[in-house]
Amino acid sequence: MLVACPKCQRTYPAEGSTFCPHDGEKLLSIDAVTPVRDPKDPLVTCTAAGRFELRRVIANGGMGRVYEARELTRQERVAIKILHADVAEDEVNIERFRREATTSQQLDHPHVVKVMEFAATAMLPGRPGKSWFLVMEYLDGEELRHVLTREKTIPVHRGIRIVSQLALALDSAHARGFVHRDLKPDNVFLVRGADGDTVKLLDFGSVKFTKGQDRGQKLTVMGTTIGSPFYMSPEQAQGAPDLDQRTDVWAVAVIVYEMFVGKVPFFATNGAQILFKILGDEAMPPTFANDQAPQQLDDLLHKALRKDPAQRFQHAGEFATALGHAFGLTGGPDDWATMSEHEMHDTLAAAHAASLVPRVVEAPAAPAAPPSPDVPVAPQSAPQVAPPIGWQPTKQSMRGPVQRTPAWMYLAATLGVVLVGVVAFLALK
Repeated sequence: MLVACPKCQRTYPAEGSTFCPHDGEKLLSIDAVTPVRDPKDPLVTCTAAGRFELRRVIANGGMGRVYEARELTRQERVAIKILHADVAEDEVNIERFRREATTSQQLDHPHVVKVMEFAATAMLPGRPGKSWFLVMEYLDGEELRHVLTREKTIPVHRGIRIVSQLALALDSAHARGFVHRDLKPDNVFLVRGADGDTVKLLDFGSVKFTKGQDRGQKLTVMGTTIGSPFYMSPEQAQGAPDLDQRTDVWAVAVIVYEMFVGKVPFFATNGAQILFKILGDEAMPPTFANDQAPQQLDDLLHKALRKDPAQRFQHAGEFATALGHAFGLTGGPDDWATMSEHEMHDTLAAAHAASLVPRVVEAPAAPAAPPSPDVPVAPQSAPQVAPPIGWQPTKQSMRGPVQRTPAWMYLAATLGVVLVGVVAFLALK
């Protein structure tokens, strides 16, 4: 059973829900809360496909609009994405929508949004023809984009946990031959829980197949670009036809830069200028872009944002592992994805403290006390060093140290002998 908030129209499972966490209103039975009509959207309050009651708009994108809905048969809350009417007139857009649904269904990964149904329906208000929709699990939380807009940056312990979960989802997708191709904070959904965020990767509408799943049907014209400009890799910006998983790894690196620095590494006011910078400029080191950014990011992101894909991290898991190790963690994304934020915070603090402990070195001997003026001081001899094994003393060694003659005395003696010889020769003549 479901309950609903009479003020914001949000729905919740009846078990354990008494007050709306968003506005504090007392929750009522969902049948007692009539959906409010939206003058800007005639679909709100209607029933799609005979069994999905659309209660409110929760997101709006370029391809479609997402609604919170109640599935009337099972009395479950779901999210429904319906293509915009003008978008649904293009068969290519419908096929992309279909791919978004089928890809998510095939992945069936805990960090990829679950899609239950894809279909078309007729008789929606203001829609003369068929309307295409997909039904997804309902998620309580917010997009990473909303978090960054509000907070600008996020703490390292939260960021590593997010990246670890994102890497697990991407490595699973890449292993099956799916390249997301539109990674950005808008498509990283954070379900907030007691232990921290649970990542849900959204929107595989721009997916590229690398193992022939499209059966030769290409939806992208060669030389065109798909994706959000700020997060495009150089090869994606050039419209390269042979993109692979490394273009997603680049996008994850840009997201990490934005999470910890507070801005993207390549910024301009229009798409063409953004792509020009991605192709020609080097990203500013994080600590130069924001002096509060962790210095561990400088070398890491320098590698992750190399123009040549062969010089970058090759897999999302490899990048996530390097990120954790840069901050002193042990293990890998599998370990950190399930670690609570509290435990992650304490583990990072302990690793940082350990890195500050100086190496133990032998302290120098304390200086000897100055001698009393009334006590004669014996001359200091050189420290005694044990002779090598087999060494036998010679007469010279027993006589003590040899006094070396300065070189200038040899030169003077030689000149004196020459001078005496010259004088004697002249006297004989």
